[in-house]
Amino acid sequence: MSTTLDHKARLHSSQLLLIFTPELVEQERGASSALEVLEACLSHVDIIQVRVKAAGRSTGPSPARELFEWTSRVLDLCALSNSSAPLVTVNDRIDVALALEPSGCAGCHIGREDMPPTEARELLGPNLLLGLSTRTPREVVSADPSELDYLGFGPIYPTATKDYRSGLGPEAAWVAKEGSDLPLFAIGGIDETNAADLATVGRIAVGSAILSAADPAGAAKILRDSLRVQ
Repeated sequence: MSTTLDHKARLHSSQLLLIFTPELVEQERGASSALEVLEACLSHVDIIQVRVKAAGRSTGPSPARELFEWTSRVLDLCALSNSSAPLVTVNDRIDVALALEPSGCAGCHIGREDMPPTEARELLGPNLLLGLSTRTPREVVSADPSELDYLGFGPIYPTATKDYRSGLGPEAAWVAKEGSDLPLFAIGGIDETNAADLATVGRIAVGSAILSAADPAGAAKILRDSLRVQ
């Protein structure tokens, strides 16, 4: 099982973070396809952040339970992989990250609307990674490395995922990267057509660019290759 130091070392060498939303795959490919898509691109992805949509749900398991179950499946898949398995984190739910720490969960990602990073770190403890979403250079500069391990920054381009109709642009990501010593992943509307604009940032987070692609493995490889500085 990975140690805390191993988590941090692997984080710092990571470039491609996949936000794995099972519903996104199932809507397009069918109920049994999500793990198949994920398995196809494991060798090209450094981090998998498991995210379960909860909006509008009135039946079925609770969002926390569903996140727990999906993350367990992802961890099992990575454990069986012959490739170097990605780090696996969860979105929002510190309780789920803690419950699955013995199974290999590496951490949790939160938004500023979820809880203060200080409180999140106290709950999470020192052993798991903690990531934070940021939208402005000021938020990046104020991020405390004693509490946080990495940042998401965006949206870089317009994206339908959270109904952002405008993006900050790649230049904002370049500036943000220089504002913190923490690893920073550009996010929002990134795909094969624009990922190369973020090569100097060196890290991106994507969802539909891989999960909705006709060839998810090929898309993941292209995105990763696009980050090579020419």
